[in-house]
Amino acid sequence: MNGPARSRRPTSADVAREAGLSRATVGYVLNEVPHQSIPEPTRQRVFAAAAKLGYTPSAAARSLRSGRSNLVLCLLPDWPVGPAVAGLISELSIQLAEHGLTFVSHQRTAGGRPLGDVWKTINPMAVLVLDQIDPDDASALTAAGLMVSVAVRDGPNDPELLGVTDERIGRIQVEHLAAGGRTRIGYAYPSDERLLTFARPRLRGAQQACAELGLELPVVQTIDLTLESTRRAVEAWQAADPLVDGICAYNDEIAIALLAALRRNGQVVPDDVAVIGVDDIPLARVSDPPLTSLNADARALARYLTERLLTDLNGEQGRMPPRSGSDLIRLTVRAST
Repeated sequence: MNGPARSRRPTSADVAREAGLSRATVGYVLNEVPHQSIPEPTRQRVFAAAAKLGYTPSAAARSLRSGRSNLVLCLLPDWPVGPAVAGLISELSIQLAEHGLTFVSHQRTAGGRPLGDVWKTINPMAVLVLDQIDPDDASALTAAGLMVSVAVRDGPNDPELLGVTDERIGRIQVEHLAAGGRTRIGYAYPSDERLLTFARPRLRGAQQACAELGLELPVVQTIDLTLESTRRAVEAWQAADPLVDGICAYNDEIAIALLAALRRNGQVVPDDVAVIGVDDIPLARVSDPPLTSLNADARALARYLTERLLTDLNGEQGRMPPRSGSDLIRLTVRAST
């Protein structure tokens, strides 16, 4: 037995019949073809017929005519997509949609599909790069008129994005602990190598802050979120001379694991040792004790990236959009410090 008939999408031919005009004329109007002298009453007949039929132009057809889609391809490095990255992706999608652009992300992994295959397949309007890419890929994108490169991470050739650098995050962590009277700092470093592009500058910032404040360099322990790993780290910090009384964790997940390990080891937070994380994930508010944490304003970052992309698309590559007047790194102080 046949199912219910599926309604057919109206075509430009249907619009032409409804308007009593040739398909060529309707095509000129709907496609906004330049250098065609179409009388205004005729144009209005086309628009009225299209509205009556519920006609919308095919995205595929638009792409074929213009040679470009309305897609913005975002190239993600091989990063774990944690709360901070996910929040930025979500905000970019929302803000680009407000400008009629469709956001598509692609994560580059070792041994994955060649980058050229990806962008040539979807034929984007622009490519947003959140990290460094191979010079040959960059040249190919530039030659195709697609390259819109905005670096988010720290690096020797990367612009500082609105003052939100990983070095600064590490510095603020140490400065907060020192302001609370902590004099020996431990640093909880991640074991996941995919995080090193963020972890190295955060540790570097923490080391610089310690040096400037006259403190010894942080006692670094690598954490892999296992009971054994967190136990070893806590015991090493407790055995240090002088013992560690403030811990900067790479992120909130590591910090919350350490809160549990410190409690098992008989240490009281923050009386014996203070702990500060990064990302301010929802669990930070309900950890035991609630976790002090830093996070970047994803909405403001996405707004800046969107405006910067739009200036490039409008042929204003030399003009930088205005930066936010507020500090985009937020410190939320809770009971752990």
